[in-house]
Amino acid sequence: MIPVTLIIDMQGDFFAHKRLSDRRGSLIANINELVTATREAETPLVWVKQEFLPDLSDAPLEVKRGNISIVISGTSGAQILPELDVRSSDNIIIKKRYSAFFGTDLDDLLRSFHCDTLIVAGVNTHACIRATVVDAYQRDYEVILARECIESHDGEHHDMSLRYMDGKLGRGMDNREIRSLLLVRPS
Repeated sequence: MIPVTLIIDMQGDFFAHKRLSDRRGSLIANINELVTATREAETPLVWVKQEFLPDLSDAPLEVKRGNISIVISGTSGAQILPELDVRSSDNIIIKKRYSAFFGTDLDDLLRSFHCDTLIVAGVNTHACIRATVVDAYQRDYEVILARECIESHDGEHHDMSLRYMDGKLGRGMDNREIRSLLLVRPS
């Protein structure tokens, strides 16, 4: 197993929603715990950010149609939350759509690591997490859903999406299980 930890859209603008705002502290603590385990296992870590131009010309239709000014490149709302343990040596992918694979070099980066397993964390479960997991599955990556590190502004869709993905597209694990899996060394 060659795992890569993928953390999606942990950016300021997404935490304006009350549900995510209320869960921010515990989600950050859990993700930082996952990041620590990833670093201890000396496996790659990739942060994924969604960013759009100020004129929204590169944004998806929903954002353009609604003139929704969110995760605008260069703004504080587009930045990864400052409480997260991001390092300059970490890999960062910028995406323009829900899936971290769509229109990015993520697949090439994962192949350069000889990755066969993705550990997925971040927000929003029903949108960017789910789209990325579907695309990972379609590319034959094993997927681990970091249950304690995935959340959404929509609780009903969060629960439904996790139920759909867990056991079909990937398998849900808590941080303790993921840490054990990461730290197992072949003899």
